[in-house]
Amino acid sequence: MPIKCRLPLIVLSIVAMQSATGAASGPVPPEADRELARSILAELVQIDTTHEHGSTRAAEIMRQQLQAAGFPSDDLVLLAPEDKPTKGNLIVRLHGRGRGRPILYLGHLDVVEARREDWSSDPFELLQKDGWFYGRGTEDMKDGDAALMETLIRLKREHFRPARDIIVAFTADEEAGGDANGPAFLLREHRDLIDAEMVLNLDGGGGALQNDERLFFSVGTSEKVYVTFTLETTSPGGHGSLPGPDNAIYRLAHGLTRLEALRFPVMMTDTTRASFRQLAPLHSGAEQADMLAVAGSPPDPGAAERLSQTVRLNAQLRTTCVATLISGGHAENALPQRAKATIQCRMMPGDTAQNVQALLVSTLDDSAIHVSLDAPPILSPESPLTAPVLNKVTRVVHSMWPGVPIVPTMATGFSDGRQTRNAGMPTYDVSGLWNDVNDNRAHGRDERISVQAFDESVEYTYKLMKAFASAR
Repeated sequence: MPIKCRLPLIVLSIVAMQSATGAASGPVPPEADRELARSILAELVQIDTTHEHGSTRAAEIMRQQLQAAGFPSDDLVLLAPEDKPTKGNLIVRLHGRGRGRPILYLGHLDVVEARREDWSSDPFELLQKDGWFYGRGTEDMKDGDAALMETLIRLKREHFRPARDIIVAFTADEEAGGDANGPAFLLREHRDLIDAEMVLNLDGGGGALQNDERLFFSVGTSEKVYVTFTLETTSPGGHGSLPGPDNAIYRLAHGLTRLEALRFPVMMTDTTRASFRQLAPLHSGAEQADMLAVAGSPPDPGAAERLSQTVRLNAQLRTTCVATLISGGHAENALPQRAKATIQCRMMPGDTAQNVQALLVSTLDDSAIHVSLDAPPILSPESPLTAPVLNKVTRVVHSMWPGVPIVPTMATGFSDGRQTRNAGMPTYDVSGLWNDVNDNRAHGRDERISVQAFDESVEYTYKLMKAFASAR
């Protein structure tokens, strides 16, 4: 990501405001809609939708709110797998005039775990403090769910009738992989309810801030592929007073040290080439030159090496693997009989699990360390960033934040978008939230978003849904 950018910003709001980050504000919704969105966010944060508790309660409350706002019950479908009743998904349809296939919006309801003792405040109570909203899911992604909910209610109140149907799917279990209970379940069992020409995913993309500057707005067209390997080695064990040369923990540790130094080859995609080309003008000097050089064909190896010193850019250039879990031994006073490590990899589109596993084996260079694939990866194609899609997103973004560069991006994480891309529906990550590139607290302690950024994202979502409601 870029570290230097300053384009003129025109403040469009009636009253100039400053956020907790200091960035000049963009438009926000009318007061009543702003308060409604904040109340929805507060209620969603308060509902524990971690994997253990599931999303059905949140989906049911949202269904009731939308029905009270005027949506017919037939247009509010709550579905969960028969064997997973807590994994509820809510599908909402705003009927159009039949001029074109529907547009599907995605927002997942589940959040990662959060323990009160780890946080400065209760993670399941929305706290507004010093211009920030704190709470689990404020960034990932109950902010987006609240923006979608408020927009649906606002459009219904305005008697807005789109040219084509608008579908919004509030889904379960994205944080658990989404392979069984969310869009995968809906596509497998109820595709007719969410089938669409394209998908707009609010779990990705959005604005990048640094040092109170609006750098660029990203539109995600692809994502890395999640794949996990297990390393395991064994030894005879024995009494802890008689250590010998064959120790499973030491063997695994030596292998992990070699693995730490592994750097995968540079791989570029259509998206990452375009991304580096469009990010280059936001930099100067050697960094600008390196970004242009790495976007060439073939990419310049020296430029790639220099850019790789920045963690964010390194993840855009190659497959990465990292040790995330480790265990070993069975008793304090016994030599270990077994040691195990989990290696979590994010593959570039076009890479394969077989290639990654082979490179892990050769790097470990120890036949006694067994490498196994935990589960086959879910591959997904890039979505072409067509002119009609780019033009609509650009018009909405520039109506909010004039002149901000629009940059296609590849997500280094994964989302439910991989499911819809694999189902043949082009999918674009288009969150309206602005985050500081150096303060990403998603999944972490004291997760937060600025109040200003949330209010702006609600107005952006409203504008986006209206823009894509047209037939063309």
